[in-house]
Amino acid sequence: MKKYFSILLMSVLSTAALAQKSNYNLIVGTYTAPGKSEGIYTYNFNTSTADVSLKHITKATANPSYLAISPDRKYAYAVNETGNTSTVSAFKYDATTGILTFINKVNSQGADPCYITADAKNVIVANYSGGSLAVFSRNADGSLTEATQAIKHTGKSIDPKGRQQSAHVHMTLFTPDHKYLIVNDLGEDQTYLYSYNATGKDKTLTQKSVFKTNAGTGPRHITFSPNGKFAYLAHEFSGSVTVFAYTNGTLTKIDEIGTTPKDFAGRVDAADIHVSADGKFLYETNRGDANTISTFSVLPNGKLKHVETISTLGKGPRNFSIDPSGNFLLVGHQYTNNVVIFKRDKKSGKLTDSGKRIEVGAPVCLVFD
Repeated sequence: MKKYFSILLMSVLSTAALAQKSNYNLIVGTYTAPGKSEGIYTYNFNTSTADVSLKHITKATANPSYLAISPDRKYAYAVNETGNTSTVSAFKYDATTGILTFINKVNSQGADPCYITADAKNVIVANYSGGSLAVFSRNADGSLTEATQAIKHTGKSIDPKGRQQSAHVHMTLFTPDHKYLIVNDLGEDQTYLYSYNATGKDKTLTQKSVFKTNAGTGPRHITFSPNGKFAYLAHEFSGSVTVFAYTNGTLTKIDEIGTTPKDFAGRVDAADIHVSADGKFLYETNRGDANTISTFSVLPNGKLKHVETISTLGKGPRNFSIDPSGNFLLVGHQYTNNVVIFKRDKKSGKLTDSGKRIEVGAPVCLVFD
């Protein structure tokens, strides 16, 4: 009888463990202005069915557009994109309930922070309008210190529409080896590599090199292949994707590919770019007059081959995310106030509408935990 009970108990526990693996937190950063969002939303997402249920709303935090979870999964950090009064907020994060409890906030050291990354020691933000990046140390209780280092970019480029009259830092991302920080400056048409010293205080970042992109293209977001050998840079104005070989802090351009038809005459406004966890496919979104997502297969040499380009089924696609199972790809639409859930074919990389949506005001950032 005891043996039977033990077998039954193990079976129940195994089933529970499998069920748990199908459910992840999906945390959504938003714009609270002009008022269709209340803050940061935590959902339960089922990777087998794409069913979604709301767990918690973190309110009273202004325009928490981009966010990051600490490596130990105990804390969350969000930018508060409010012009010259912009801040960075720290929260205690309960992964079970999805509740974010406010700890503190500090000045972002630049207007309109639009990207944030965190490791065990620091939180680093990109200030878009301020044209700067700032480093904040993490205290033991998860709170943030005032900025330990702030770096101001001062260049510009040729965009005739006036979006490159000054520096606009758009992304701060660690390289896969965690030795460097990549910083895309849309206003300068430059991608910086900074050497990273986690305990360096006011010398946490030191400039290593600068890659000059094609003038007037606006480097926005970059992503790496899972093996860390290749990087893919999306350009906001042109929608083109530059392919790099990456080795020890060095980016070497090996290819460039477009994401719109040659006769496309509207605004592209490229948004986001990611590689699937298996390294087989790359996805890139365009906003503006396009509102599309393109799929590329990743060849053994890192170069890309176009598979398809389809509508994102909404307006203003910002961040998108592939769920941990790889079964679904979710696209947040800033202007149609929803997240469209696509079913993803793991063999072909192609996307089809699952018919499921998350209705939420001005979604900007989608993070799975």
